Amino acid sequence: MIYSGIDTLRPNLFKEAFPYSEIPKVKFNNIQLPMDIPENIWITDTTFRDGQQSMSSMTVEQMVRIYDYLHELDNGSGIIRQTEFFLYSDKDRKAVEECIKRGYEFPQITSWIRANKEDFKLVKEMGIKETGILMSCSDYHIFHKLNMTRREAMQTYLSIAEAALENEITPRCHFEDITRADFFGFVAPLAKNLMGLSDKYKIPVKIRACDTLGVGIPHVGVELPRSVPALIHGLRYYCDVPSSSIEWHGHNDFNSVVVNSTTSWLFGGSSVNSTLFGIGERTGNCPLEAMVFEYAQIKGTTKNMNLKIISDIADYFERELNYIVPARTPFVGSEFNVTRAGIHADGMLKNKEIYNSFDTEKILGRPPIVAVNSYSGLAGIAAWINGYFKLSDIKKIDKNDQRILPIKKWMDEEYANGRTSNIGNDELKELVFKFIPNILGKEETKAI
Repeated sequence: MIYSGIDTLRPNLFKEAFPYSEIPKVKFNNIQLPMDIPENIWITDTTFRDGQQSMSSMTVEQMVRIYDYLHELDNGSGIIRQTEFFLYSDKDRKAVEECIKRGYEFPQITSWIRANKEDFKLVKEMGIKETGILMSCSDYHIFHKLNMTRREAMQTYLSIAEAALENEITPRCHFEDITRADFFGFVAPLAKNLMGLSDKYKIPVKIRACDTLGVGIPHVGVELPRSVPALIHGLRYYCDVPSSSIEWHGHNDFNSVVVNSTTSWLFGGSSVNSTLFGIGERTGNCPLEAMVFEYAQIKGTTKNMNLKIISDIADYFERELNYIVPARTPFVGSEFNVTRAGIHADGMLKNKEIYNSFDTEKILGRPPIVAVNSYSGLAGIAAWINGYFKLSDIKKIDKNDQRILPIKKWMDEEYANGRTSNIGNDELKELVFKFIPNILGKEETKAI
């Protein structure tokens, strides 16, 4: 059966929710939808496609190295299942060829094209088995960008999807701007038609639900089209799209990209699309590393992933791509587990678990650190020494150790004389060697 949708002469722009002259509105209907977490959920990556558009262009060598890192991070778990590339330039195609040569199972290599058959030729030439196809869904795009009617857009999208299926290529249909689209008037009919094509060709057809402007709302009881639970539930139960064929792609315009992505898992979608460190246009995409931790919390495991690679990737981005990871970025920023408050330092000195929610040293290779400043006190100095020198339980010192008093006196004089900055690691190290010369053995001192 062909579902034609609701054609209209005038676009439905949902102005009651998006008045434009005002901040968008949340419209409530209080409909409570059931959570339905799929047995298998996973993460996909768009660092080389959506992410790369927001920063300096990567070289072939850089893309291949980052692809290697993604493979090392996944470590055969299949949690980071796919990564997608552009195919438009010689450089992009060369990068894809080099990555394909690696022969990795994960992440699988996919591509992205516009909804035209000329672009589709590139996919065939590269021998890629899955491609994303842009299918803008909102009337903002259909009427004002594509200058089409809904019927014309539907026919165009179905034609390119069928061309992919005829060539035994899995189409991943990017429902752009789904959070401002008429769900029952266009999104659902399009999804139903695509599922019909999937049944016809016996090949999966995937749907990537794209929250293009980050206006999705994660909680239940909110009207379409902004409701993430209702969108995912609707694709599952009104359109018969299997969980394995639903992928969420969000942006962070309203600070909700992580919670929206997690919500898509909770209400039936298997896949969440992301980029390393959330790179992407405007406020960025969903951070891949954040979804690794969301996965771990939901499933209670990261299987055999190697999470220490996350820090290596951050170092590579800063060193090779001149990308600065904001210092307070969760899990990857240089100060994400740095304690400054004196009372917190005192707690860390007694037991790291008081102010560290998990063993960051074991899992990420990032031990908790205490930054020393005018507020740190004796506890902060002791905690810094124990952490920096990685002292064993037998050698650890506490805030009552008389040997740290001269260090505290020196610090107090510095701040009394007008200093406002933290005491640097090099300064502290020299002070420790001066006042506690036997803090380490000879070989350990050489290593430091």
